[in-house]
Formats: sequence, C-alpha cells, structure tokens
Amino acid sequence: MGMQSMVTKGWGESKKTWHIAGPAILTGVFQFSLSFVTVAFVGHIGEVELAAVSVVQNVIEGFAFGVLLGMGSALETLCGQAVGAGQLNMLGIYMQRSWVITGVTALILTPFYVFTSPILKLLRQSENISVTAGKYALWVIPQLFAYAMNFPLQKFYQAQSKVWVMTMIAGVVLAIHALLNWIFVTKLDYGLGGAAIVGNISWWLINLAQMVYLMSGFFPESWTGFSWLAFTSLSGFIKLSLASAVMLCLELWYYTAVIILVGCLKNPEVALSAISICMNYQLWTLMIALGFTVAVSVRVSNELGAGHPKAAKFAVIVSVATSSFLGLIFMAVALIARKQFPKFFSDQPDVIRETSKLGYLLGVTMLINSIQPVLSGVAIGAGWQSLVAFINIGCYYLLGLPVGAVLGFKLKLNAMGIWLGMLVGSILQTIILLCITFKTQWQKEALQAEERIKTWGGAIEPRSSP
Repeated sequence: MGMQSMVTKGWGESKKTWHIAGPAILTGVFQFSLSFVTVAFVGHIGEVELAAVSVVQNVIEGFAFGVLLGMGSALETLCGQAVGAGQLNMLGIYMQRSWVITGVTALILTPFYVFTSPILKLLRQSENISVTAGKYALWVIPQLFAYAMNFPLQKFYQAQSKVWVMTMIAGVVLAIHALLNWIFVTKLDYGLGGAAIVGNISWWLINLAQMVYLMSGFFPESWTGFSWLAFTSLSGFIKLSLASAVMLCLELWYYTAVIILVGCLKNPEVALSAISICMNYQLWTLMIALGFTVAVSVRVSNELGAGHPKAAKFAVIVSVATSSFLGLIFMAVALIARKQFPKFFSDQPDVIRETSKLGYLLGVTMLINSIQPVLSGVAIGAGWQSLVAFINIGCYYLLGLPVGAVLGFKLKLNAMGIWLGMLVGSILQTIILLCITFKTQWQKEALQAEERIKTWGGAIEPRSSP
C-alpha cells in the first residue's frame, strides 16, 4: 500500500509539473528558435557574418539577456509565494515594479550595444568579426527593450500557471519570423540588416500579443491596471532582483566567457563557428531544462507560500528525476548524430569537422545542463539566489575557466580544451547544488516564505477591505 500510494503521489506531482513545464518548454524553445532561425539564415550569407551574429548573440545579447532575465526572475520567488499564500492582489504591482527596474536596466545596458565593435576588439576578437558585429548590434537595440518588457510578463503568467497562451503566441510569431527571414534575407537579399529588423519585429509582436492577453479581463484579481504603487518600495525589490540577476548572469556569462576565449585562438572563424553551432544545439535542449526550472520554481514557491514543506521537497525529487532521464536521451542523440548536425548550419568542411569533434563533449554537457537548471529553479523558488551566486563564482570562474584556458592555450587542445574546462566547472556546481538541495530543512524554508510574504505583501499593500 505504501508503494502504491507513493506511485500515485508521484504521478500526481508529475502531472502538476508537466502542466507548467510542458508549455514553458515549448515557449522557451519557440522564443529561442527566433535566434536559431536567424543564425540558420545568416550562416548562408558568409563565414564572417555567421561568426559576427554568433558573437553578438552569445556575448552582447547573452550579457543583456542574462541581466534582464535575472532581474525578472525575482518575480518567480515573490509571485510564486504570493500565489501559494492566496495574495493574488500583489501580482500586478510586483510585475509593474519589475518593469520599472528592467526598463531602467535596459537603458543602462544600451551603451554595450552601441560600443560592441570596440568592446570586441578590446576582447581581442578579429577585426572583420568585430566591425560586422558592431553594425548588427546597433540594429538589434529594439530587442533589448523587448526583453525588458517580456520577462516580467512571463513570470507573472507562470506564477499563476497561465502558460498556454504564451506558448501559442510564441509559436505563431516563430512561423512569422521564419517567413520574414526568408523574404528579407534570402529573397530580397537585405543581409544582416534585414535579419536584425525581422528579429526586432518578431520580439515586439510577442510583447504586443501578451499585453493584449493581460488586458483582456482574464486576470481580475491579479491585474487591476497600472498603479503608482509600482514606484514605491523599490529598494528591497531591487535587492532581490540584483541577487537573481547575479545568480543567473554568472551562469549565462560562463558561456559568453567561453566564446571570448575561443575568439582568441588561431583561426578563430572556424573555431567560433564550430562552438556557436554546438552552443545553439546545447542551448536548444537547455530550453527544455529551463521549462523544468520554471515548473520546479513555481511548484516550490507555491508550496512554500502555502506552508507545505513536504510537498515542496517532493516536487524537487520528481523534477530532478524527470529532467535527468531527458538529459540521458539528449546525450544519446548528440553522440549518435554528431557528424550530421553541423551540416544544417554550414557547408564548410573545416567547420563541419571541428564541430563533429566537439560532439562527445556536447553530449555530456547536455546531460549536465538537464539537471543543473532544475536545481537553480529550486533555488529561485526558495529564494536562495545569493548563495547560488557564490557557488557559481567558485565553480565557474575560479575553476572552470582557468582549467579551460590552460587546456585550450597551454596544452594546445584549442576549442575542445576550453569546452572541457567549462564542463569541469559545471559538473562541480551540479554536485554542490544536489548536496545543498537534498540536505535542506524544508520546514524552515516554509517559515521563511511566510515571513517574506508578510514583509512584501501585508506591509507593502494590505488587502483591500470588502
């Protein structure tokens, strides 16, 4: 009977997890595929253009994306725990506060786009790639502000498990994006400028459709319109936003640092193209893991907010087990198809050969990246962002990158050595997070969530009396 009830309980939790993870995965895959499609079209313009767009996407946009996604992720802790505690009236205010913070952050980040070319030259990237990347970065500035609006909206919907509409919007926009790229980049031959403008249109279409959904009356309790309260009590909100941003950025910038190191190798065009193809595949599967990050974050924050520590712990176990199983499948596919997948992106024999060599490391990376983001989701749901930020610094920057630099440059293993170092840091970080997660006292976390809700909810905006 005990075993049967355990299976029943596991099946019930799995359904709750997939109810959030399924559409979150599809939304992530669709939205990530916007850049995937752009790279696929640009790759057929030329080697320098492909390398330039890859560097902008992974270094400049990756940097901005990480900061803004991290800033928006504070909402996952606050909104998720508020939903668990039944304080829906605070969600709209939280989202607007987040918009204020992400909007100002986007303004601060704009100079990175404006000065992309000199920044890349400073990072010792080649002249051709730096100049081409600088032009492209200027053209995609509107996407920076689209991210600033998009992430808080997404977290608002996810906390309430309202995710299917976001998925449908992202799917429709992806189809439009592919069509527009075919028209402007392939048929009309507008080159990089055409690709950038199409990307801008697509991201703003997503925001427009999500705002229409928000204002269509589907959220009577959590959205009561724009409020001046969005500009109050920002200091504490900024603290949690910064902790979330630092935690996430340290993870995303890890890949940025790898791209920069590879750009310093001899013959960087081939190495960069090979790494960027692998990163595109790896990030595509990472989107699936990030769906579980969202699901476990929502489940943990909801259950802690509702004062159910055992349910929170069980949600973690189910999510980690499911994502690990999926990671094994991804690894097997990467190993089997390692000689075929580079051909989708490039016709250059050198690039195809170099990418195939990285296939073994790509497989192991996919397995690790199926487990690690779920553990980060637990951290966000429970509000441990600051702790994870310190772990990331140690594993990634004090171990992974130095090991990669030694293997890549000193031992002449080139791109493979740099990736191997990155993998060492990721494996250590995953082991540490697993130990922390399974030694956590969930009862204590539930009490902290209750305290957080009192501070953020009751003290900031009391419920309106009937």
